[in-house]
This record gives sequence, structure tokens and C-alpha cells, in this order.
Amino acid sequence: MYLRHTTIRKDGKVHRYWRLVRSVRVGRRVIQQTIAQLGELDEHGRVEARALARRLIGTPEQPALFDGSEHVTVPVRLKGVRIERSRRFGDVYLALALWRGVGLEELCERLLPLGKERIAWAKMAAVLVVARLCEPSSELHIAEDWYRRTALCDLLQLGDEEVNKDRLYRALDHLLAHKAALEVYLSQRCGELFAVQNEVLLYDITSTYFEGQAEANPLAQRGYSRDHRPDCKQVCIALVVTFDGFPLGYEVFAGNTHDSRTLQTIVSTMEARHGMLGRVWIADRGMASAENLAWLRQTGRRYIIGAPKSELKKFATELAAAGGWRTVHEGVEVKLARHPETAETVILCRSADRRSKEQAMHDKFSRRIETALERLAARIARSKRRVDPAVVNRQIGRILQQNQRAAARFTVELASDRCPAGFRLDVTCNASFDDWAALSEGADLLRSNIADWSDQQLWKAYIQLTQAEAAFRIQKDQLNVRPIWHQRPERVQAHILVCFLAFVLWKSLEMWQQRAGLGNSPRTVLEELARIQSHDVVLPTAPHGQIRLRCVTQPDPAQAALLDRLGIVLPKRMRLAEREGPPLARSA
Repeated sequence: MYLRHTTIRKDGKVHRYWRLVRSVRVGRRVIQQTIAQLGELDEHGRVEARALARRLIGTPEQPALFDGSEHVTVPVRLKGVRIERSRRFGDVYLALALWRGVGLEELCERLLPLGKERIAWAKMAAVLVVARLCEPSSELHIAEDWYRRTALCDLLQLGDEEVNKDRLYRALDHLLAHKAALEVYLSQRCGELFAVQNEVLLYDITSTYFEGQAEANPLAQRGYSRDHRPDCKQVCIALVVTFDGFPLGYEVFAGNTHDSRTLQTIVSTMEARHGMLGRVWIADRGMASAENLAWLRQTGRRYIIGAPKSELKKFATELAAAGGWRTVHEGVEVKLARHPETAETVILCRSADRRSKEQAMHDKFSRRIETALERLAARIARSKRRVDPAVVNRQIGRILQQNQRAAARFTVELASDRCPAGFRLDVTCNASFDDWAALSEGADLLRSNIADWSDQQLWKAYIQLTQAEAAFRIQKDQLNVRPIWHQRPERVQAHILVCFLAFVLWKSLEMWQQRAGLGNSPRTVLEELARIQSHDVVLPTAPHGQIRLRCVTQPDPAQAALLDRLGIVLPKRMRLAEREGPPLARSA
């Protein structure tokens, strides 16, 4: 059973553990089935997989970390053989390889040079982002629980006691100062790795809410909540992604900022960092204010923007006409028209599935209104005394407000009557509403100043906005950008930056998976590899010494096939740190 959107409440707390476990099981089955269908890689495929791995993550194995010593034969007392210090290895190994492969380690070492501090801030930044990718949690949880359960301390050569919450908080502050430089570098680097084109940019906005009052943060305001938490303060996050869904940059706005007031800031900021030549901006209808469209046209920028559905009435004739429609996808038709006021290209779209959905919604809300008005009319008719018309009008208003999608279909009047209540309820249906609904259901309107694209190109480009929506879902559901517990403004900004960097690694892994024929579920890969652990194997020797070997679990067949597809070769043993002593030691 797959409980995708289910939470379990017990003892007043919300538990998500079983949802996670079951999703892992489904993911493992999908990976095993995928590999079984694809079969074994031939020699050419193996070479290509290795080349892809080298290009994406370089060579993550550092010789100083892994044991290449000669074999030594010693007698071992079998009765005392034991395993100690078991830690998660596979997922943090892969995450750290991605961190280094996209160049973030080298960049952070350059942006955050080692000063008087004992621990380099670049290493702490790696801990923050790798933790956000592998097991999203608070800095306190990272310091007190997560870090000591992973092999990251061996891979980074950073002891458990050296990672604490205060050092992680200060690392957030140091990292935030270089947000713009990080965005510019990642745009160039990921363009080289994945051939990502950033001429067509997708722009969307979401919100994320706070736990607590956030009184010290001027950006924390109440506004329209996409998380359905109007009781909490929030900030708005405006994200720009490429046509393939790769993140290019973001900005944070006050929680009560309307979508349309963010567009000019975002466009100017992104073009200042990445250039403006040849850009095409794609945004949804929330950005389509007259001021924004005029500004885009006057500044020579090209765009495709969704228009409010109310504008469809200007094109009722084109909607009703049978000719001119062209099928661009199964069940989807488009027609091009010219805007009468601005001479823009107008793309009329209608979808059979969307029409069925909107018809069902109108029918549902119409039935609700009819049922509620019938009950209200019956109560008025049964009344034995005069009824206050103002009270009834408020009740009618509430009924219509709760069912706004069909409210315009009904006209409700209080007609004078000789009954004890003093009036009766007269309800009439507006035929014009039904006529327009039959014409406009399933239809949408796009506006663009691009004259050299076909109707199919324009429609497909706009549909790619789902990539931006998917990016928000990943950051919220997989990387836990919400809720925000930080209270200081700069810490809030840094938290969002860490989530952005983790999403870059997530998207890199997703593209890597796709090219290796493994689907597009990075969480499944990370959870599968998290089962690969490192252990200390302690072998007592005669007469009183012992050998300590830090070994990595041998992958099972499914894991081995997954690693083979990705072109990754895991090390078998790691060297012990100097403070832990040599592998072969004798007790006093």
C-alpha cells in the first residue's frame, strides 16, 4: 500500500515514517523492474556509463581516504571478532560526489577561504547541503543526530565533535553573502555538464510559511498561502528555471507581495546576472497585469504569459468559430488570433479533459446552491412570524460565496408575499451563464509578442511551466523548505539558499538518472544507496593486539546493478584517521 499524501496521527503528533518506508519499497521495486527490463550493460554501455560518471562527478575517490595497503597475514582470534561504528555511507558518498562534481566544493573554498577558524566554512557548507539532500532536517538535528550516523565525517575528515549547531548557524551566515556568485557559477557549470539551454526561462512564485511569530523579520507577512496556512506568516519565493527545469536563480519577497509585483524585479535581476540576449520569459496568469505586459513590450523582451480567463470574452467569436483550430496534442486544440488593442499574438487553447473537469465542477456547485436555496426557501415558507430580510440576504450571500464558480448562474430575489415571513424566495437561472459556460469550459488564453513561432511551439513552451511547479513540489516535499523555524531575516534567506543548492544537486542526479536509463526519482536512488553502510571490523590478534578495518558493505545485486548503471565504483575500505591510530595496533 502506497500512502502518498497520508499522515498518521498518534498521541497528538503527526507521524510520516510509514509513508516514507512504503514509498521506499515501491521505489526499490521500480528500480529492479527497470534494470530487469533494460538488461545488462554491454561493454560499450559500460564505457559510456563510466565516461558519464567522470564528467558529472569527476573522481570522488581521494587516495588519501581509501586503503590501498599491501596484504598482511596475521593470526586472528575468531571468538573476539566484532563489528563497530556502523554508519550510512552510500547516500552521503553520492551526495558529496555531486557536490564536488558540479564544482561547489572548489567554488566554496575560493569564496570562503580559510582564515583563523579551525574548521573551514566550505566544509560546513558541504555538511549543510548534503544533509538537506539526504535527510532534510534542522541544524540542531544535523549536529546532534544525523551527522554522527553517517560516514560524512570520514569523507570530509571532519570529526563528530567538530560539527555543532553554532558552527552550522555561522556557516549559513557566511554562505549567504555569496548567493549571486553561486547562481552565476552554477548556471555556467551545469550548462557545460548537461547542455542546459537558458534562452527560454520559466518563472513562477510560491510561498512558504513560518512556525512562530517571526516578529524580527519584515518579510514575514500574512498573504495568499499556497500551503493552505493563512494562520501563519510567510515569505514568497520567486524561482526561475530553464526549459528543462534546471534552477537558474531565485529571489525572496515579503509574504503579502502580489505575484504581478515581482516580475519586473525578477526579470531585471536574472538578466543582470545571466545576460538578456534572446531571452523568452514564460509566466502564468498571476503576472499578466497590463503594466507588466506594457513594460515587457516597451523594453523589447519576448514573453508568453497566461491571461486571466475573464479576457476570453473578448474572443468569444473566435472561440465559437469552428474553423482555425489545430490539434497539437491528444485532446488539445489551439487557435491563433490577434489582440485588438496591443496587436499581440493570442493563443486560444481548449482541452477535452479540462472541459470535462470544469463541467463537473459547475454541476457540483450548481447542485450545492440549488439545494441550499431550496432549504432556505422552505424555512421561510414554514416561518410563523416575520423574518428579517437582512438576515436572509446575508445567508444568500454566504451560499453564493461558498460556491463562487457557479454563483453567477443564479439570480435570487426576495419578493413580497402575504405569508407570515413577509416575502418569498424567487430563484431564476441565467441562460447567458450556461451559454458562456458551454463555450468557455476547458478553454484558456495565452498572450505573446513572439511572431516567429508556430501555435504548437507557443503552446508547448507554456506547458513547460509544469517544470517550475515541479521544482516547488520537490523543494517542499523532498527538501523540506517549509516550515521555516528561523526567526532572523538573514538565517531565513540562508535556509532558502541551502534548499536551492540542494535542489541543484537533486536536479543533477535526476538528469544523470535519466541518461543512465533509471527514471527520474533521485529520492529512490538515495534511499537505496543509504542502505550501503561502512563498518569497523575489529579482528583480535594473538597475543594481545587487534586489527581495525573500516570496510564498506558489499552492494546487493540490485544496488550493484544501480551503481553499474550510474557508472559508480564504491571503495571497499577506508583509511582510519590519524587520531584513531593505525589499522594494526597492540594494546598496552
